[in-house]
Amino acid sequence: MFDFLRNLRGRAAPDQKRSRVGPLIALHEAGRAVWTPRDYVALAREGYERNPVVHRCVRLIAEAAAQTPLVAKVGNREVPEHPALALVDRPNPRQGGIAFREMLFGHLLVAGNAYVEAVSTGREPRELYALRPDRMRVVPGRDGWPEAYDYTVGGDTVRFRQGEGGQPPILHLTLFHPVDDHYGLSPIEAAAVSLDIHNAASNWHKALIDNAARPSGALVYDGPEGAALTEAQFERLKQELEDSFQGARNAGRPLLLEGGLDWNQLCSKDTEATTASARTSCTTPLPRSPRHTAICASRRPNRARATVTVANSRWPRNTAARRA
Repeated sequence: MFDFLRNLRGRAAPDQKRSRVGPLIALHEAGRAVWTPRDYVALAREGYERNPVVHRCVRLIAEAAAQTPLVAKVGNREVPEHPALALVDRPNPRQGGIAFREMLFGHLLVAGNAYVEAVSTGREPRELYALRPDRMRVVPGRDGWPEAYDYTVGGDTVRFRQGEGGQPPILHLTLFHPVDDHYGLSPIEAAAVSLDIHNAASNWHKALIDNAARPSGALVYDGPEGAALTEAQFERLKQELEDSFQGARNAGRPLLLEGGLDWNQLCSKDTEATTASARTSCTTPLPRSPRHTAICASRRPNRARATVTVANSRWPRNTAARRA
């Protein structure tokens, strides 16, 4: 996977091997872009941007993984000054090593896929960039493995070919997907139902706060002999309700009713309690979906202890125990 980093020391490229089932996978897909089978933008917006539980889970895991110390080894010998460490520590002019790795792990947790572009001079990569998963498309080859990647922004597409001499320009990281040959499964997608219920319950509670934090009701006018309010009276009453009795700052304020007006509550407290219970029950599965990402800890005892300390301070045990 990291052959382009290994070649910073001039190691030979590994032997090319092919799976016997690869051509079956590529039978109907060779040379054509395979689109991501889900809406990554929707997962990112509804999960990471709008749900505090998912946001906290992704941040905790990505930040902990990004701050884990890295160790380079050649065989069993540790090489502190390995060029790969310097490259990962300063991958490109716009990002430091921690910011780069945090973005990479964030992509992996939200989309189930992460892409690294290696900008090389000859056989040695000089810069690394994390590319957005929603813009990348896999182009399978005849052997079933990706022969290229298409990166599209707007109407412009750049094709990264993997086998045109030198090192492949794209490193594709995926989480396990049981029914997809090319893309990983997003942890947020597995929790999509709980996520939707949690967001819907949050919107419900916000609506209750906007409407005086109580279930809605009806203001009924029982005029003499079935008389109705005039248009002017109706608009005045409606405006008074919106200005003086709705919203959080007016919660609990008594309602002064004129002759013929009566307040009928339409919903019971059971509805509010059920919604709160649904929100709570859907909070617990969410932190368990962005599962643990592997931390590469050093074998040196002192550095290993430091690694475990950093990881434990931000690791998903907290996300499973705490709720937003």
